[in-house]
Amino acid sequence: MGKDKTLIKGKVHYVGVNDRTKHLFENMWPLPYGVSYNSYLIDDEKVALVDTVDACYFDVFLHKIKKVIGERPIDYLIINHMEPDHSGSISLIKQYYPNITIVGNKKTFDMIGGFYGVASEQICVAEGSTLDLGYHKLTFYLTPMVHWPETMMTYDATEQVLFSGDAFGCFGALHGGFIDVRINTDMYWDEMVRYYSNIVGKYGSPVQKALQKLAGMPITAICSTHGPVWMEQIEKVVGIYNRLSLYESEEGVVIIYGSMYGNTEQMAESIAAELSAQGVKNIVMHNVSKSHSSYILADVFKYKGIIVGCPTYNNQLYPEVEAMLNKIAARDIKGRIFGYFGAFCWAGAAVKRIAEFIEKNKYEVVGEPVEMKQSMKPDTYEQCEKLAQAMAEAIKN
Repeated sequence: MGKDKTLIKGKVHYVGVNDRTKHLFENMWPLPYGVSYNSYLIDDEKVALVDTVDACYFDVFLHKIKKVIGERPIDYLIINHMEPDHSGSISLIKQYYPNITIVGNKKTFDMIGGFYGVASEQICVAEGSTLDLGYHKLTFYLTPMVHWPETMMTYDATEQVLFSGDAFGCFGALHGGFIDVRINTDMYWDEMVRYYSNIVGKYGSPVQKALQKLAGMPITAICSTHGPVWMEQIEKVVGIYNRLSLYESEEGVVIIYGSMYGNTEQMAESIAAELSAQGVKNIVMHNVSKSHSSYILADVFKYKGIIVGCPTYNNQLYPEVEAMLNKIAARDIKGRIFGYFGAFCWAGAAVKRIAEFIEKNKYEVVGEPVEMKQSMKPDTYEQCEKLAQAMAEAIKN
């Protein structure tokens, strides 16, 4: 017999699944490396299942559960998060384990009825409620808006394991192993930033409150609902979530632009060249017609400076740039510095519309906006360089 490939520590087992088929998470965010839906089974005197998986993978999920507990019943289903990629198998689990007791908070049960119409024995927990499984002693911590209102975390004091829901998660399926000690985690760090930026990004303050609850708590393993089980690199993972939720940034500039025929793109290229000449090393250029917004948002969370530009389109912003600006605004990102530029053929509106967006969202602006008619001219190059110089000085200070 080989080693138990599901065991994390104590009596805690991994019974999650991998999705290598889905192209878009939430039908929006690309999954070039797939995604995992993590579930955990505590095989104690009382058996507890922590979260479920996407219903598409229920057969695989059930097989994994039975490999651990055989025909034993599951006593408790603990629901940390009701998003369907984690709660989708609730009604199916109930069919196989009809006497299961569902454990959640008041907002959890408000959602279960709406999503699944499941009637079951219930334990409604509040902040600090406990559940004794025999060897493992569980405590529940409410973490609303990380990133839904019902989210909570479950802490196993016996083995110091934190079941964190979507917090500390990332995109990327798991290749064979699932504990960070046993796998190469290089691919997950950028995917963690992209996951946070797009899925959790708006909720920096609730994440900070959750981190404060966890401060000083001894944690030897973080069992998130997406990505690896973190044991060796807990400090790095918590540090990333702390930094992102504080909207801290690195010295660098993201240039976000749209261009129909290449003239506006030349403005972006001129700005980037001058930024480099001014000693800015971290410069990322995103053509909104090619770069997916999820990657742009990840860079916006990463760097302090943002320069936006586009042509006038139907007396409005270039549509893809307008959509991108709305996604930035929706995440309530703080502490960034904006510059902007635009172009037109016969009637200019892009610069005006970007200015309205910046004023509405109360962003800090540096430099003078650059407006170009038709194509690049000597004075346009000079204005672009001055904008870049103002941005370089601002982010260095």
